Amino acid sequence: MDKTKVAVEIFNKLAKEYQEKFMNVDAYAPGLDFFCRQIKKEGAEILELACGPGNITRYLLNKRPDFKILGIDLAPNMVSLARINNPTARFEVMDCKTIGSLEKAYDALMCGFCLPYLSKEDALKLIKDAAQLLKPGGVLYLSTMEDDYSKSGLKKGSSGDEMFMHYHEGGYLLKAFKENDFVILDLQRQDYHEKDGSKTTDLVIIAAKSKG
Repeated sequence: MDKTKVAVEIFNKLAKEYQEKFMNVDAYAPGLDFFCRQIKKEGAEILELACGPGNITRYLLNKRPDFKILGIDLAPNMVSLARINNPTARFEVMDCKTIGSLEKAYDALMCGFCLPYLSKEDALKLIKDAAQLLKPGGVLYLSTMEDDYSKSGLKKGSSGDEMFMHYHEGGYLLKAFKENDFVILDLQRQDYHEKDGSKTTDLVIIAAKSKG
């Protein structure tokens, strides 16, 4: 099973439903506001990974209209919605696993809940790639569902569709940040309650690339 292909097909099919459910990101305002405050540069260039329908993009631009954001996502229908929701930003269909091929340097990277769809190996590579893309002092925001990696597996959504979801552990993520010369600026954990009564822990890490 190609886990990425399955996820893209589901997100493409359910793009509008996802937009209706997750367009409001106020629950994550503390971390998003903190991220914005760390970026002092006017007109900062930001790369957003797995942008979805542009929900986080819209929040950021409401706070900082000066941001120049490029959002990428593998689901074309998500990219189409993001363009409608954020006419001042740019969006492209692109795999976050290939950002290492980009030659441009960015002031900040936003990675909101992309990791649940990446393996541990791919998640660690993403942190390494982010370090290569960021300018010295550049800021990385990363959020994911935290739990034992061994609990990763197929999960059925409210639509009945199944896709592979990865849980990640704060320990190895923080180790990767350190190994790639990041300084942790903020770390937050908060509970997320599902409609079925289950609960997951959301982990938000905000870090800055060492200025050398």
